[in-house]
Amino acid sequence: MVSAREKIAYGLGDTASNFIFQSVMLFLTFYYTDVVGIPAAAVGTMFLVIRIMDAVTDPLMGSLADTTRTKWGAYRPYLAWLALPFALTSVLAFTSPSTFTASGKLIYAYITYALLMLTYTAINIPYSALGGVMSAQASERISIQAYRFVFAMIGGLIVTAFMLPLVDLLGQGDTARGYQLTMLVMGTVGMVLFLVCFAGTRERVKPAESNMPSITRQMRILWCNDQCRILCTVAMLVVTGVALRNTMAIYYVKYSLGLPELVTPFITAGMLGSIVGCALAIKCSQKIGKVRLYIWLQITSALICLSNFFIPLDAPYQAIALQFIWGLVFQMSTPLLWAKIADVVDYGEYKTGVRMTGVTYSTVVFFIKVGLATGGALAGWLLALYNYQPGIAHPEVANGILVSFCLGPALASFAVAYLMRGYALDNARLDQIQQALASSTHSPYPEHPVTANRE
Repeated sequence: MVSAREKIAYGLGDTASNFIFQSVMLFLTFYYTDVVGIPAAAVGTMFLVIRIMDAVTDPLMGSLADTTRTKWGAYRPYLAWLALPFALTSVLAFTSPSTFTASGKLIYAYITYALLMLTYTAINIPYSALGGVMSAQASERISIQAYRFVFAMIGGLIVTAFMLPLVDLLGQGDTARGYQLTMLVMGTVGMVLFLVCFAGTRERVKPAESNMPSITRQMRILWCNDQCRILCTVAMLVVTGVALRNTMAIYYVKYSLGLPELVTPFITAGMLGSIVGCALAIKCSQKIGKVRLYIWLQITSALICLSNFFIPLDAPYQAIALQFIWGLVFQMSTPLLWAKIADVVDYGEYKTGVRMTGVTYSTVVFFIKVGLATGGALAGWLLALYNYQPGIAHPEVANGILVSFCLGPALASFAVAYLMRGYALDNARLDQIQQALASSTHSPYPEHPVTANRE
């Protein structure tokens, strides 16, 4: 059993990650368009280029982590090694020298955003894989991920509740300076929390000392994992929808609802709902089953997004309440998704005889980043399609933002629910796999001996 104290320590690592992740998801597009002055279409293209470029490095980072051997384990050391660089690059990304020309600001944004995403990959891939080796029990993994995402959403709540007030307080009228100093605060606290996560966790599912296959061989082996292929597609679609909705949230409140003063309450309501949803994930999955529950949560999320389209624009508090409900329902599914990654690692070992924790996590994260790239790029391109101009609220722009905020995420969730019908790793199947893996003689393919020891 993994103690509650250790689960909290692990969760604090995602509090740290979400100081940056949620800042990027919710505020970076707005920062680039309305503070720095970069055109929306250019921002969308930049997100697509950098995020896909960064995503290519994910399997490489996963393979590196899988072959890392230190007295602290394979994955934990990266939390200590990269905590400071992660904090520094987050500040650089929210800094834009005022003396630069328009093209200079765009080039600077490309460079600093690329650095931030590469650093995020280098620390987040090992962090995510760590959750899969803290326990070999499927039920414990759901609990670990539920703790993780409760604390992740707490990090997001801090961002939504305090980001704009801190920008105003620290900037003293200089918005660009306010964002820079706010990210300095967020990055410093995040660095400390990553160190706490490093000190408070333990790796229990340990790889053998034998050499792993080459990265190309690992990719071929991973392709044999049909359940991983389904999960990768699901993750990409899920994140495309949520990235589009979260990016559009500020624009929706400011231009569609016409109430910029409600931006902080609106996004905070969604984050509060997310915390409740993550906390409910364990008990609900125990009663319903995590595969069936995941499908119904996605269908319900889609219906909520659709209903959002029909809320009168002069009823902002209904919109805030619905955002809370959407956050609760949608984020209840997030711990289930990440627990499934650990399950497909076991399934892959059962099927091929090779355990590839880091590579599997990093491959799913690759598709998550493709989703981030797609959702972020769509947001920028759609704003440009609507002829968006910062500070100017045209009715056709407000309506276009409303459509993007509501209908795009709904379509993504419906598609995910459909694809999950082919996912076969329910609790009964996982019990069979765990029993087979517990046998030292299990090796479906003799040329690939079992490569993991379990405590």
